[in-house]
Amino acid sequence: MIELSDVIRDLRSELEAAVDAAPADGLRFELGPIELEVSVGLDRSGGASAKVRFWVLDLGPEGSVKHASTQRVKLTLQPRLGDSGRSPYVSGAQAAQER
Repeated sequence: MIELSDVIRDLRSELEAAVDAAPADGLRFELGPIELEVSVGLDRSGGASAKVRFWVLDLGPEGSVKHASTQRVKLTLQPRLGDSGRSPYVSGAQAAQER
């Protein structure tokens, strides 16, 4: 299982790589809303500092999970560039040298 925060962090990293590969001119794509739907399991730790952690489930080849302990979560993320708040642009190139 992977923590939901790790999935979002890895998605951010992939999107940043795509933004870095965007050409200054030529065909670019404005990055719009991103919908991410995952099956998550909940892990609750008790005590004075109770915490709930969300784990993204890796179903593997069997694809079976106990439904009693899982939830489906759908997130809609709207990416923005940190300094300007503008929508980022991405290209189809996988690396800067492919442009």
